[in-house]
This record gives sequence, C-alpha cells and structure tokens, in this order.
Amino acid sequence: MHELALSQGIIDVIRDQSAAQGFTRVKTVRLVIGALSHVEPEAIAFGFDAVSRGTVAEGAALEIERPPGEAFCLGCEKPVPLAERSDPCPHCGGHQLVVTGGEELRVKELEVE
Repeated sequence: MHELALSQGIIDVIRDQSAAQGFTRVKTVRLVIGALSHVEPEAIAFGFDAVSRGTVAEGAALEIERPPGEAFCLGCEKPVPLAERSDPCPHCGGHQLVVTGGEELRVKELEVE
C-alpha cells in the first residue's frame, strides 16, 4: 500500500511547516488528489489517521479535492476530459493524448492553531 508512505510524506510536510511557522495543532488538512494519480483517497485517509497519531495533525479533518483527468488530443488538437489514461479521445477516437491535468497529489492548505 503506497498510500501509507504517501500519508507519511504528508505528515513530514506538516512537521516541516510546523517547525518553520510555529503552529502547534492542525485542525484541517486540504489535499488535492487528481483522478489520474493512481492514489485512492480512502486509503490516504486511512493511512493519514494511522501516521498522524502523536503528531500536531492528530485528529485533524482531512478534506480531499479530486480534480478530473484532462488531456490534449494531438489528433484533433482539442483539450478533452480523461477518465482513464487508456481512454480514447471522445471527439476523434484517437489515442494520441497528452495528459494535462488530474495527476497531482499535493497539500493545498493547512488550517492550524
């Protein structure tokens, strides 16, 4: 489960920010996890709960934004929505797609005390 390692990475970011900014408690963590990122939000939530124990983020609410996949079709030269990496262009049926969005995984915002 790579989500547990990713959850630990989120805690590392929070720990670094806590040291830099001097906050002692995190109330809310807002994440952006793109639909094409191959990361399961439920697994991140489970992992976050486990690895946040005993840290400034223990008990913090976890809010997850899930931006959709997007691509640019080289065949018809249009931006297109993309549910799965293997999906064809909905306009021309081609597979010459360059992913332009939906791959991200980042901490967007921390609400702290």
